Amino acid sequence: MVVDQENVAVNGSRRLTPQEIADTLRERIRTGELKAGDRLATQAELSEEFGVERGTVRQALRALQEDGLLSNVSKGSPPRIAEPASAQHEPQPTMVALAPRLSEAFSARHVRIDAACLTAETLMLALGEPLRHIHEGRVHPESIDVRLLLPSRKINLAFPVPVEGRGDDDAVHQRWLAQRNAQGHVLRHNLQSLRSTHGIDVRVAFRALPFTPPTKLYLLNGTEALFAYYMVARREEQADGETLDMYDVLGTESLLFSFEKRVGQLEEAFVEQSQLWFNALWETITTDLTLS
Repeated sequence: MVVDQENVAVNGSRRLTPQEIADTLRERIRTGELKAGDRLATQAELSEEFGVERGTVRQALRALQEDGLLSNVSKGSPPRIAEPASAQHEPQPTMVALAPRLSEAFSARHVRIDAACLTAETLMLALGEPLRHIHEGRVHPESIDVRLLLPSRKINLAFPVPVEGRGDDDAVHQRWLAQRNAQGHVLRHNLQSLRSTHGIDVRVAFRALPFTPPTKLYLLNGTEALFAYYMVARREEQADGETLDMYDVLGTESLLFSFEKRVGQLEEAFVEQSQLWFNALWETITTDLTLS
């Protein structure tokens, strides 16, 4: 092999190329020495380990990112070893799938989350993991902007609804409304508290949909769309000593499908069209939503 002058270190030994460094890290991933979700060493540490300049390390990391082996490749923090493509995009229950995707999104400097759903329950619960990472100092976003589209209290919901029809005092509707408001308040409080504890610029806004969303949609930083169908089923629930027989959904158990821009043209188009759809609703037929 011909050794160019550029690839000769000061001590006369040959410097590794970006491809050779990438191959070494790729082998560590293949053998399990580096596992999915692990953070890679910093560029400075890798530069020292391989005896090369940071620019060479950055080229190697870009190659691994293009192969889908790294995620969260940014200047802010070391990248993580990515989940295998098949596992990352295999649909899972919403409560299982959303939390790790939110954690990944919160590693960005400027976090933007848009959601259209029946209530804020799943998002409220899934935010626990990225908020914990912030409090532990593992991620350091500068700003967080969250927008939620939720059904208006004034409409006749398609679900949840009583099996035997609505009355003048619809207990099922009142139950949903109380949950919508309480979960929204908790979500907003948990995020806005980061202003005082970590100096993060936080904005949380709600708009009211004039219809019942048949699906739920989460848009993360404009680069990923998570989509699930609401599955309607008959079920009973006890509330204030009363049995509510209703048609309802279990949103946390809906299968969540992930679409990422970087995966391919179809996925990129889905993310872009989903964002356009959300923005159009936000700016046109929705109204201000005040949580009572």
